[in-house]
Amino acid sequence: MEEVVEQIKAVLNKIRPYLNRDGGDIEYVDFVDGIVYVRMLGACAGCGMIESTLYDGVQQILMEEVPQVIGVENVIGNLI
Repeated sequence: MEEVVEQIKAVLNKIRPYLNRDGGDIEYVDFVDGIVYVRMLGACAGCGMIESTLYDGVQQILMEEVPQVIGVENVIGNLI
């Protein structure tokens, strides 16, 4: 499990510069039952394209690079 979390974090670190370029960021929160919980930050948090970024971008890349990932969910505030 710890190895999978490290893989997830590595992928998020590869994605991060693209989000930073537009004033946003992404934070790893948790990995439970195949779902990666992230928190979108900065410009990403209020962007109208957040769903596209999250599902068509982040989720797609994570699912391709980490076979144990079956989905991604955005955490709003401190709640999972």
